[in-house]
Amino acid sequence: MEALLHSSHMYHEAKHSFAHHGIKLASVEVDLPAMLAQKDNAVKNLTRGIEGLFKKNKVTYVKGYGKFLSPNEVSVETTDGETTVVKGKHIIVATGSDVKSLPGITIDEKKIVSSTGALSLSQIPKKLIVIGAGYIGLEMGSVWGRLGSEVTVVEFAADIVPSMDGEIRKQFQRSLEKQKMKFMLKTKVVSVDASGDGVKLTVEPAEGGEQTTLEADVVLVSAGRTPFTSGLDLEKIGVETDKGGRILVNERFLTNVSGVYAIGDVIPGPMLAHKAEEDGVACVEFIAGKHGHVDYDKVPGVVYTHPEVASVGKTEEQLKKDGVSYRVGKFPFMANSRAKAIDNAEGLVKILADKETDKILGVHIMSPNAGELIHEAVLAINYDASSEDIARVCHAHPTMSEALKEAAMATYDKPIHI
Repeated sequence: MEALLHSSHMYHEAKHSFAHHGIKLASVEVDLPAMLAQKDNAVKNLTRGIEGLFKKNKVTYVKGYGKFLSPNEVSVETTDGETTVVKGKHIIVATGSDVKSLPGITIDEKKIVSSTGALSLSQIPKKLIVIGAGYIGLEMGSVWGRLGSEVTVVEFAADIVPSMDGEIRKQFQRSLEKQKMKFMLKTKVVSVDASGDGVKLTVEPAEGGEQTTLEADVVLVSAGRTPFTSGLDLEKIGVETDKGGRILVNERFLTNVSGVYAIGDVIPGPMLAHKAEEDGVACVEFIAGKHGHVDYDKVPGVVYTHPEVASVGKTEEQLKKDGVSYRVGKFPFMANSRAKAIDNAEGLVKILADKETDKILGVHIMSPNAGELIHEAVLAINYDASSEDIARVCHAHPTMSEALKEAAMATYDKPIHI
């Protein structure tokens, strides 16, 4: 997805921003097949890289669909059409997640698509409806919106990205609306009809009321994800799961069945690739007799739109709910030299720190490249740093990261450049 996010952003910049920077183009066109080919090539190279790491580290790669025969045996139907049995003293379930389906909606990956199908549309839809205002829905909506689609996001909840800090969320939604993305919040999808040339959605207010019909060329179903555990025969060996299908594990990632472990999207916690990676490292460290640890409260999250939104730690709403006394420090990128110089100054940095100790409790950033800027805050939170600690660190000038320093100064005292 990141490849398409980048390519579509380049096109949007060329079409809407280059002239302001003195770069005039006679015309700018989208070559969708070439754009998709670049995305496919990026995926292929990344996949080959993993396969290369397997080979380098002498890992046997069996490609196919596996299911348990016993706690130490997995039967694999390989892509070659054969069946083989892999045995192991320790088996880790890391099958990830799948698109969460909605009642009465059948995904055909043509007119009604998941995020997978949305990455490979053969043409740019004139009208795209996104069901779900979470990370993936907003990212995919951004891609096709930049390329020319009229995008409408339908969300059952009252807010987009409910887990996001409220103040940041409001600014983020305004930014997306300026990019012509439309939102229908507190709206329930009643039915979907794809029998004609396009797709018709019947919707109504979440609390009930008059129904209306929306029409689109393509509908993206992005109402969350669900653990991919079906067909693994977990029940055959007695592995326990919760009502949501997530595998239950202890602090060592061990299930209730000796020798069977689980990590990533199939267990509780944020459904994020980097969280799954940390799970995997910690799990193997435990198996090797060492110590592993992942603190889910310190895992960063990023929405890869433009501007990006990145966060780590607690939101202001969570601190209020928990009754924690805190201070807030904010700094807008409109007052940041680098952001002003590159004419990309939308957004802000917001820091939440304990009122008594100044320990950083949460950091939220909305800006270009927020996903890169957040890691200074992630490091700070992991080492229980104070806002003053960040404020007293010399930051190169002019850089976007100076906004984090200024927000830290605003948290424990006051910023200089505003």
